[in-house]
Amino acid sequence: MFTIAALYHFTRFEDPAAIQGPLLAICEENHISGSLLLAHEGINGTIAGPRSGIDAVLSHIRALPGCANLEHKESTSAEQPFRRLKVRLKREIVTMGQPDVDPRARVGHYVEPAEWNELIRSPDVAVIDTRNDYEVAIGTFEGAIDPKTDSFRDFPAWWEANKERFHNKRIAMFCTGGIRCEKSTNYLLGQGMEDVYHLKGGILKYLEEVPEEESTWQGDCFVFDGRVSVSHGLKEGPHKLCYACRRPILPADMDRPEYEHGVSCHQCISETSEDDKARFRERQKQIALSEARGENHMNFL
Repeated sequence: MFTIAALYHFTRFEDPAAIQGPLLAICEENHISGSLLLAHEGINGTIAGPRSGIDAVLSHIRALPGCANLEHKESTSAEQPFRRLKVRLKREIVTMGQPDVDPRARVGHYVEPAEWNELIRSPDVAVIDTRNDYEVAIGTFEGAIDPKTDSFRDFPAWWEANKERFHNKRIAMFCTGGIRCEKSTNYLLGQGMEDVYHLKGGILKYLEEVPEEESTWQGDCFVFDGRVSVSHGLKEGPHKLCYACRRPILPADMDRPEYEHGVSCHQCISETSEDDKARFRERQKQIALSEARGENHMNFL
């Protein structure tokens, strides 16, 4: 059984590059796979491995400057949900493209999962899903507004175009694990909104703690690992991943004529050229050859 740890923490790293090497080394020593992002604003990522290995990496991270109070969320998987390990340097640990946004300064009011249902059922509350459109498509909270954004970077433009809709409203926001809401609530506060709330621990914490019979969540939650989606109790969902567009699909979608493994699905078949599809087929060929040799092809997750 593999332990999966999802984590993020906003703090000031003066030299993220100096942190990268030792963090990569301890992950490798402990047989950890997954992805960790480092930037001047902090750390973000999801990793998986043996229980002892996860504990060792979390202990290492908490010893980094300003990370003693790092919180993380855990789940398990019978199989390793990541193909490889990545520890990368980035400009932002979650890309919003707003240089004045700083969650360390202030964020919206945290709402515990047990209190979330009562808040979002209030008539003066507008509930906004801050995730990407393909994530929202497989599950969201009852009555939530879908901005239909392709990426988190698009959220500020969506807000600017739609902010008049939320006059005299309290705003409740949510995302997968909480990190996008740290930035989006700080952004809205900077735009003059006063009553801004967000789900503490994100959807994952809600699905872990709130009984299904009391839940206002509908569908499954997309996750950025080999499980693809999870449901109540963080049980692995039914979705697979189209490796051409990286959107979630259901097993039945793999029987559709538009589906070709690693090349296209019904959602993306018209988005790529024949040259693109030829490249994808060659990529799949190389992956198959690598797997036949017992090698771990450096691709995908």
